[in-house]
Amino acid sequence: MPLQIGKTPIVVPRQYKFGEHVNDHQVAFVKEVANRMGTIIAVTDIEKLEDTINSYDSIIREMHGNTSSNNAKFNNELENIVKDMFKEKFDD
Repeated sequence: MPLQIGKTPIVVPRQYKFGEHVNDHQVAFVKEVANRMGTIIAVTDIEKLEDTINSYDSIIREMHGNTSSNNAKFNNELENIVKDMFKEKFDD
């Protein structure tokens, strides 16, 4: 539900070593989603949960800052490609 309303959830997967699950597939899945999609905040060390909650706003700003930076880079590269395409067309 949080993603549908534009929120980034903090996700704490259940872990085998604590007897919470039969294996660590949840840990692997959460890490993969966090790395690939950047739409969740993964917490696999429960000792860091409080700090993560307290730092939520700055974590979100950093996550969105990276997205903004990547978008700007993509836009600049696309602009250069388009300029080169038109330059070649009009140079002929």
